Amino acid sequence: MSARVARTSATATGLVAVVAACTLVGCSTPEDQVPSIGFGVDNALTTYNAQTVDGAASAAKQVFPRVQTGFSYLGPEGESLADNDIGGFAAIPGDVLTVAYTIAPQATYSDGVPMTCDDLVLTWAANNGTFIAGPQGVPLFDSASSAGYSDIERVDCESGSKNATVVFRAGRSYEGWRSLFGATDLLPAHVAARVANVPNVVDPIRTGDLAAVGRIADFWNNGWNLTPGQVDLSLLPSNGPYRVDSYTEDGGLVLVANETWWGVPPETERIVVWPKGADTLAKAESGDVEVIDQGAGAAVPSEGFDQLDYPSHGVEQLTLATSGALASSASRRALALCTPRESLFEDFGHAGYDKTAGIGSGPVDSRLVQPNTLLYAPVAATAEGRYRQPDTAAASAELDGAGLVVRIGYLAPDTRRASIVADIAAACAPAGITVEDAGSPQFGPTALRAGAVDAVLGSTASASGAAGAVSDEAARYSLHSGVGSNVGGYDNGRIDAIVGQLAVDTNDATALSVATEGERILWQEMPSVPLFNQPRALVSSEGMDNVVANPTVSGAGWNMDRWILHR
Repeated sequence: MSARVARTSATATGLVAVVAACTLVGCSTPEDQVPSIGFGVDNALTTYNAQTVDGAASAAKQVFPRVQTGFSYLGPEGESLADNDIGGFAAIPGDVLTVAYTIAPQATYSDGVPMTCDDLVLTWAANNGTFIAGPQGVPLFDSASSAGYSDIERVDCESGSKNATVVFRAGRSYEGWRSLFGATDLLPAHVAARVANVPNVVDPIRTGDLAAVGRIADFWNNGWNLTPGQVDLSLLPSNGPYRVDSYTEDGGLVLVANETWWGVPPETERIVVWPKGADTLAKAESGDVEVIDQGAGAAVPSEGFDQLDYPSHGVEQLTLATSGALASSASRRALALCTPRESLFEDFGHAGYDKTAGIGSGPVDSRLVQPNTLLYAPVAATAEGRYRQPDTAAASAELDGAGLVVRIGYLAPDTRRASIVADIAAACAPAGITVEDAGSPQFGPTALRAGAVDAVLGSTASASGAAGAVSDEAARYSLHSGVGSNVGGYDNGRIDAIVGQLAVDTNDATALSVATEGERILWQEMPSVPLFNQPRALVSSEGMDNVVANPTVSGAGWNMDRWILHR
């Protein structure tokens, strides 16, 4: 049994008894006496919505898996696992993939409003990419990825019901359908409806009322933004074992036990999250932080902590613009040709763990399949050994002798990424390419879309911190035209078709053929430069139990409700 789902009836019974006693006689516990664990993450926390472009690249998926629960979660092996606390789902036999979802009768948000199928409808509408406006066809919802959701034809739901039927389009049986509507995917639709001034979200979405859907989208895009000291808790109800209690610069993001949670109560009543920008190292050494989830190679406490370094499923990479200085594929190839991918892996790609087969064993040569899969070797072979060592002559030839200035952005401060940019700059200078460090504490991947930088140095789908999963869909769809996480604006109809085919085709021979074709195109057009599997570090106090590393976008926070600190 995994740490996430382990149950101890004695703990649950004891907590119920305490709550009952306090209910009868009235009592409170001073904040400094409430059992608490400090949790430091290496990413910004700027939104409650992990599905927007900047939200998906932020720490939201690390911090909120046990605040915004769903029908599944990413377990410690990177696989999507069912979460039966929320309810259940099952495929209905038929020619078209159809899935019946049932929300648990007791499933209720922390504000007392029941979970309903409205939440599924909002998630589908926000992520399927069909609600557009204006002559340019701009999506109303600024969602990061349409993977899986764009394959759904409709969600049958009567507003307020606990049941929904999800019907996929003919021929689009999305392989990863069990991961849809998972942790951090579902947001409280009743809050969006209230702010948008509509009775519910289902009716305007069903009828295509773009004016109403536009108001819903405006809130979905920006209404869940988090600014320390300015948090409206009425917008942030939880359906998990924790809820948001406060968020300030000095006090961090405080999560407390959700009183309306119907499952096993969390082991620790209070988690204080410290996002990037807080002095996590100093807080750990002063006893205010007990768990740190960060990139390997970052500073760690001097004593009293255990550290585990491991490769993640997220791929460190340069995501390149397809406009401005890098508008031509020749300019993008030139940058790739002078990038020292082999030495970058040796210096930054396997900190603290042995190089073994699979993820973390060398530079990554594919964007469409992962190194620990059977298809990787033949697909990666399309790189033909190129782009491993700097080839300044070839890079200069691609530019036909012209100079090039490339601004590489990333979320700062980050010593490892600053060093990577410096190494690329040194290697590319002889080819006439000037690489500028555009790292910033305010950086988000949409800066590339806005033209503020020419490249993003980040992980899968431009995430700044924890990233990736066993599934390749987040990586693949970040190359699909019109998808939010494709912040470089890459547009190739054949790649779109290949990404779409790989999402539904389970035949290995077909997948090998189309992935190989796709990788040849990608090495020629170079919308991104894959480097290596991002190394991660999990640092925890020697008194901590049940802290389990997770090599995915969920990071260590995937089971925070099971964490125990023995003081």
